[in-house]
Amino acid sequence: MKFDLSKKHCYYFNEISKIPRGSRNEKAISDYIVNFAKEHGFTYVQDKVWNVIVNKPASKGYEKSEPVILQAHIDMVCEKNKNVEHDFEKDPLELYVDEEGWLHAKGTTLGADDGQGVAYMLAILDDPDLPAPALQCVFTSMEEIGLLGAIALDPKDLHAKRYINLDSGGENQTCVSCSGGARAVMSKQLHFKEVDAPAYQLQVRGLKGGHSAGTIHLERGNSILLAARILEEMSDTVEDLRIADFNGGLKFNAIPREADITFTTMTPVGDLNEAVKASADKIKAELQFSDEGFSAEIVEVDPVLEAIGKKKTKEILDFLTVIPNGLLHRSMAIKGLTTASLNAGVAYIKDGVFYVDDLIRSAAASHNDTTIRQLEILCPLFGFDFKVQDRYYGWEYEPKSKLREILRKVLKEKGIEMKEESTHGGLECGIFKSKIPGLDVITYGPISHGEHTPDERLDLASFDRAYDNLLAVLKKCK
Repeated sequence: MKFDLSKKHCYYFNEISKIPRGSRNEKAISDYIVNFAKEHGFTYVQDKVWNVIVNKPASKGYEKSEPVILQAHIDMVCEKNKNVEHDFEKDPLELYVDEEGWLHAKGTTLGADDGQGVAYMLAILDDPDLPAPALQCVFTSMEEIGLLGAIALDPKDLHAKRYINLDSGGENQTCVSCSGGARAVMSKQLHFKEVDAPAYQLQVRGLKGGHSAGTIHLERGNSILLAARILEEMSDTVEDLRIADFNGGLKFNAIPREADITFTTMTPVGDLNEAVKASADKIKAELQFSDEGFSAEIVEVDPVLEAIGKKKTKEILDFLTVIPNGLLHRSMAIKGLTTASLNAGVAYIKDGVFYVDDLIRSAAASHNDTTIRQLEILCPLFGFDFKVQDRYYGWEYEPKSKLREILRKVLKEKGIEMKEESTHGGLECGIFKSKIPGLDVITYGPISHGEHTPDERLDLASFDRAYDNLLAVLKKCK
C-alpha cells in the first residue's frame, strides 16, 4: 500500500511531517495553520501559547444545526533510536510505508499522535463540498507535557456544545471517560557538610517501568521507592549513613525503572552487600510475578567531598518509605479500570534541594483532592514543602450522549459494533468539559501503535476508513 498523497488527509499528514513540532516548539506548525486559514478565507484565533482555532461556516442545509468542535493537538513526542542522527528542532520526519501498509518514520517517532487528527481537520477544512454543521477546528499545543495548551484556551472563543476529540484511536471504539490529574512537587532544603568516609552507590536496575496511566495497576516496582526502602532498612544497622546524591526516574508520568543513591559510611563494604542482599531478596520475592527483572547492588565510587547529615538522610528515607504510591482505587463499574493512582516518577538533588515529582490521577476530582490533602499533611512531618502544579480535570462517564449514538449508528451501518473504552490517562476532553458546561463528547481516530517510541506506526487502511467514518458522523450532525 502506498501513501497516497492525492487523498487530502494523507497529503496534510505528509505536509505537517515536514515541520518540527515537539512540545514547546509549536510556533512553526501553529503559523502554518494560521496561513492555511488565511488562504482559505476562514476566521481564526491564535493565542500566545500557539493554540489555533479555525472557524468553518455551516454548509448548505446545516445553517440551523448545532456547531461541532473538532480538536487535536499539534505537538508530538520526540524520540529516536540511538544510532539515528535527527534534529527534532529543524529536520523533517522521513516517512515510509512497510509491506503491511503501516506508515512509519525512519528511526524516530512518527507523530501520528496526534498528527492524524491535525491532518483530518485540515482535510475537512479544505473540503468545500463537505456536508456538515459549522465547525470549530481547535489545534492545541503542549498536550504531551501536561495538556497545557488546552488548559490555556479561553472558553469565550469556543462556541459549540458538541465536541469530537481526535486523539484517541481504535477506529471501532470511542473513549467515554478519562482521568484528571495534578503534578505534585515535594521539595526539601538540604545542608551539605564535609565528609571523610568511603562513598558507595546503590544501583537499582531491571524494572519494567511504563506509562503511569496504562501500567500503574500492574504492581510494577518503583525504583525510587525501592532504593529508598533498601537504604532505610540498612540504616537500622548503619548508623553513619549519609546521602551525597540521589537520582531516580526520568519523567513524572512514567514509572521509574532505575535509581542511583550515592552515600557515605565507614561500614565495611561486605556488611553493606549483605544488608542490600537481604532487602533485595525480599523485594524479588514480592515482585516475582510483576517485575521479575529487579536487581540491586552496591558499587564503590570515587570519594565525595560533601554529604547531608544523618538526620536529613533519615527524613528523606522515612518520607519515601511512607509516601503513598501506585494503584489507589479500582472501578467497581468498569472491569479493569484504575480510578485513582499516584506515581512518584522522578527524584533528584539539585542546587542543594531534594525534589520528588509525583503525578496524581483520577477521573473524580474528589479522589485527587483527597490525595493532595494527604500529601499536604504528610510533607511537613518530614520537613518537605509541597506544591501542586498543572492541575487538569477529568471526564467522568455519562450514560447518555447523542454524539456517541451517532457514531454508534455510523459504525453499525458498516456492520461494526462500537466498543466503549475508558482510560486512566489524561485527555483534553476533561479540560474542554470543564470549560463548556453540558458539552457532549466523543473521541475517534484510526488504528496506530507504538506511540511515544520510534516504533510508532499508523495503519493507512484504517487512516482512510476512520476518516470516512468521521465525515459520516459530521453528515449526521444535523
